[in-house]
Amino acid sequence: MNPILELAADLASGRATSRALVEGALARIADKAGEGPRAFMHVNAQRALAEADASDMRRKHGLVPSPLAGIPVSIKDLADIQGEVTKAGSTALSDRPPAQADAAAVARLRAAGAIIVGRTNMVEFAFGGLGLNPHYGDPKNPWDRASGGRISGGSSSGAAISITDDMAAGALGSDTAGSVRMPAALCGLAGFKPTQRRVPLDGTIPLSFSLDSIGSLAKTVACCAVMDAVFAGEPAAAPEPRPLAGLRFAVAEPLTADLDKEVAAAFERALGKLSAAGAKVTEIAFKELGYAGEIASLGGFPTAEAYAWHRKLLERAGNMYDPVVASRLKRGANISAADYIRMQELRAEFIARSRAVTEPFDAVLGPTVQCIPLKIAEAATSEEAWIKNNGRLIRNPVTVNLMDRCALTIPCHRPGEAPVGLMVIGETMADHTILAIGRGIEAALQ
Repeated sequence: MNPILELAADLASGRATSRALVEGALARIADKAGEGPRAFMHVNAQRALAEADASDMRRKHGLVPSPLAGIPVSIKDLADIQGEVTKAGSTALSDRPPAQADAAAVARLRAAGAIIVGRTNMVEFAFGGLGLNPHYGDPKNPWDRASGGRISGGSSSGAAISITDDMAAGALGSDTAGSVRMPAALCGLAGFKPTQRRVPLDGTIPLSFSLDSIGSLAKTVACCAVMDAVFAGEPAAAPEPRPLAGLRFAVAEPLTADLDKEVAAAFERALGKLSAAGAKVTEIAFKELGYAGEIASLGGFPTAEAYAWHRKLLERAGNMYDPVVASRLKRGANISAADYIRMQELRAEFIARSRAVTEPFDAVLGPTVQCIPLKIAEAATSEEAWIKNNGRLIRNPVTVNLMDRCALTIPCHRPGEAPVGLMVIGETMADHTILAIGRGIEAALQ
């Protein structure tokens, strides 16, 4: 499936219809030999087809609310869709009543004319970066599906695979510690985490109300930008690519430590291309990133805040949780009020001090994830292995959430190589600037 803006042009010219796009997406989801059964938890086939027909009819009368009109998209299973049960990748919520209304971001997608084809699989309650789910299956990475396959990354695992396998043109995901950017990077996609306050979280199941953001996954930065604009209630358009000549990029040294050789090689090639395009790339120590480790040592925001939401459900249906997720959630009971307050103080210091360090630069760069996709069979052989591997995946992206910033991931590997993402970090509320810079970087890398 082509990128969103190309599909929009095809629909506008009559080269495509929404009905045909949706039928193709649904056929790929239904293919039992494909990843559809693992990527999707629920499919809205009849409703999607009816909405596609209605979209085609409106287009004939000149009613096209946005570039997303008539285009199939997927929704991560933690956002409410009216009339459906939101399970957040769990079986513990199967007895919930259907949602009475769409989540705010979902409602905005509908108003923009997007066609929702279904709900995507995810790490249970979004609490993990590996992309594994013992209840509904493990979506496999498109780079390597042999011998059990490799992880797609999480927690928006099904969201990523819905794009790579042409089951949707865009996906709504969430990002608390990298859950949009990690699967996007590991699957060779673009992914955008906005500044949290720009997109309402109403109608979504929380992991951490301090860090959760609604983000987009798609094939290009422009696709992510259009979806982000819709989520934020802004005109649905992508900013023009920013020329790289003269831009100042900082490479944060802590983000480049202990990389897999494939990641290091792809990242260095990417920096070379940016320099060749006229950007000034400067390495900085950025010792302030150490605040992330201090916050984690006190338990972390997701553990504390998720436990507050889950404690009654754990009492009632704890035996229905993924044991690893349940174990991590229960640790929240041991985080004191004093420790939680200290985490808030540390985060405020982190935000202020990091801003002073990065203010002279147009963006901060680093690898999105420090490793290539792990083999599913080796990723979680024990709870200890799960925690170790999860820590490797989230190390870089979680810093953005803690700093209350926006960030893109852009593929920077060569065709056939292991997927590697280049993370482009902006200041708080610099979302439009980073998307424009990201489009310039994307062009230079291609």
